[in-house]
Amino acid sequence: MAAEIVNPPTGTEPGDTVNAGVTSEAGRTGQADEGFPIDPVFALHRGGKMEVVSTVPVRDADDLSLAYTPGVAEVCTAIAEKPELVHDYTWKSQVVAVVTDGTAVLGLGDIGPEASLPVMEGKAILFKQFGGVDAVPIALACTDVDEIVETVVRLSPSFGGVNLEDISAPRCFEIEERLKERLDIPVFHDDQHGTAVVTLAALRNACTLTGRTLGDLRAVISGAGAAGVAIAKILIEAGIGDVAVTDRKGVVHEGRDDLNPVKRDLAAYTNNAGLTGSLESALSGADVFIGVSGGTVAEEAVATMAEGAFIFAMANPTPEIHPDVAHKYAAVVATGRSDFPNQINNVLAFPGIFAGALQVRASAITEGMKLAAAEALAAVVADELSPDRVIPSPFDTRVAPAVTAAVAAAARAEGVARR
Repeated sequence: MAAEIVNPPTGTEPGDTVNAGVTSEAGRTGQADEGFPIDPVFALHRGGKMEVVSTVPVRDADDLSLAYTPGVAEVCTAIAEKPELVHDYTWKSQVVAVVTDGTAVLGLGDIGPEASLPVMEGKAILFKQFGGVDAVPIALACTDVDEIVETVVRLSPSFGGVNLEDISAPRCFEIEERLKERLDIPVFHDDQHGTAVVTLAALRNACTLTGRTLGDLRAVISGAGAAGVAIAKILIEAGIGDVAVTDRKGVVHEGRDDLNPVKRDLAAYTNNAGLTGSLESALSGADVFIGVSGGTVAEEAVATMAEGAFIFAMANPTPEIHPDVAHKYAAVVATGRSDFPNQINNVLAFPGIFAGALQVRASAITEGMKLAAAEALAAVVADELSPDRVIPSPFDTRVAPAVTAAVAAAARAEGVARR
């Protein structure tokens, strides 16, 4: 299966309307609503962004007898007798299911499964473009945790891995954990772990650039959702000095009686300094700000951070701290946007992580594999560091091979590789 971007229709200009079917070069035909405006985004998406392409020829009866009946029966019988052969004689070991319920889509919120499909298609083509991994978008018409888990388990024989995408917190945590318990293929919630891996890589390089170590740092994370929790966990695994996480009500700490189970667990292993109160008060003297929540942090609070701070304000499209403000106080500034330096972009992580896991037929993606991915990603630009370059560009062709190799090696070292 190959994911290809469909070329936009020709002969139209932004603002034109389409009143007849438009056929792309890929051969798709679509009918626009009367008076529907055409712009480059809609033109690109017409007919979808993917198609399925055969990897073998079917030119004549001989080809047909090999690719389908009767020849295919020999392969089916062999797999029935020796199930592990499915990895060698089907696409299973090369393809990932990109699964969502449409409840937390790309800053758009709960827009439903149909509206999530353009994003899931986009995710699938990023898998292919940046990691050489085939992926299939699967948007589920259910939001119940039990139903999602059972559905994915039943679909799993067709796939070598599962990438959970845009599922709202805190349900996303339980869904991932239950699927990891029940499946013997990699399960990875990219909104959590992809963001965490790239953030750690950038933070490592920011430390190297300024002569510090992770152990020297106290970080404050704005946002206790999927990304915030995962970032806190990976920073602790990597040895950060201290990290406090904040939500809308302030610092997540053990003295609060309004925490859900995920936040209660979070409070137990973060915030060694025992901070309480607001995000702004927690920033006083902090070495690192990591924003994955939206909202705006007042410049007066930013000014209270430690000298030479790191500010990773990753909300899109509006960072919690605008780079122009951040640069007044920080040694290194990163955002989630592509039009500023140091973009914290998940595409730097998930294609290589899955490519490495699939390469060795890993049964899971472990914490060690995530840490290895972050180290490899940081190393790509280790000899090129500057305040505006602590993380590679998504288009740096060194990224995916480096992450793939590191993840595969870590899977072998941790005993989850099966080849």
